[in-house]
Amino acid sequence: MLDAINDDKYYQIPQGTPVLVTGATGFTGTVLIKKLVEAGLMVSAYSRESSNRDPLNDLNLKWFIGDIADEKKLQQAVMGQEYVFHLAAALRDTKSTKQEYWNTHVRSTQIICEEALKNPEFKRYIHVSTVGVHGHIDYPPATEEYRFKPGDDYQRTKLEAEIWLIKFARENSFPYTIIRPAAIYGPGDKRLLKLFKMSVKPFFILLGKGKCMYHLIHVDDLTNAIIIASTHPKARGEVFIIGADEPIAIAEIASIVAAHFRKKFRVIRLPIGPFFLAADVCEAICKPLKIEPPLYRRRVAFYSKNRHFDVSKMRNVLGYFPQHSNIAGIIETTDWYVARGWMKP
Repeated sequence: MLDAINDDKYYQIPQGTPVLVTGATGFTGTVLIKKLVEAGLMVSAYSRESSNRDPLNDLNLKWFIGDIADEKKLQQAVMGQEYVFHLAAALRDTKSTKQEYWNTHVRSTQIICEEALKNPEFKRYIHVSTVGVHGHIDYPPATEEYRFKPGDDYQRTKLEAEIWLIKFARENSFPYTIIRPAAIYGPGDKRLLKLFKMSVKPFFILLGKGKCMYHLIHVDDLTNAIIIASTHPKARGEVFIIGADEPIAIAEIASIVAAHFRKKFRVIRLPIGPFFLAADVCEAICKPLKIEPPLYRRRVAFYSKNRHFDVSKMRNVLGYFPQHSNIAGIIETTDWYVARGWMKP
């Protein structure tokens, strides 16, 4: 699992070093923790009370259970750590409030950094954000310096956390690196399940007339890049977009899945406007009732946005080249879905 990052040039964290991972039971957090434990580090994990910790039960971890914005609990977790990997993120659904997003993304960042600053042995804070802070990319490909245009409270608070961190670090000479992942996928996650299931149907529906470019990152590549960034001297105080070598159109993802099962489909394009209207009605009715709407604006907007990023900084500064091509990663994930009975070819 660590073959891709075992070269000496990647400045590995010494065995036995105390590190903390927040968002420990999430998709990326689980993969990252397994790699850190395999590398011989002394890993602490932070998660919500409601999180499923079973996938990590067989690992030697020190657990901190609580709300990520619980100041005392989070301070206890950060105390004595030499590295903190802050992956915790609010659940992105209609039940989450702006205050919950702010607490999870901004307040937790403030607590961690202020506590870590007290430790003279602290080495690096790895802040995992999102390429969503850039919004729709009008002039692709977008670099780390591309203008910000977050589209919802999740993305807005992610950006606010980044801005606060950069200012705090500048004023206190605090060591940090910001990671902006593209769309994370791979075995262990259901992010692409609905799309893949649509790909084996006779018709594949697209909304609007756009190319609908999507930028993926396999969770294995993302976690490798995160580990490298945590110690690379040139990564201190820098921001990195982490993505596959190239973006991919949604229809091309579907074509890869269909071809894998020797199937064909016909692309049907529908006007996007009526779906935005329907989504607004669904949200207006469902949100006051605290129920998940069958359709909401963010899902419809997915078809209207371009997400094409420039990952040359990841390659040129971190020296990391993704190990998973789009095709190989998509097929691997497809087979994983099938093996678990989540989709039928």
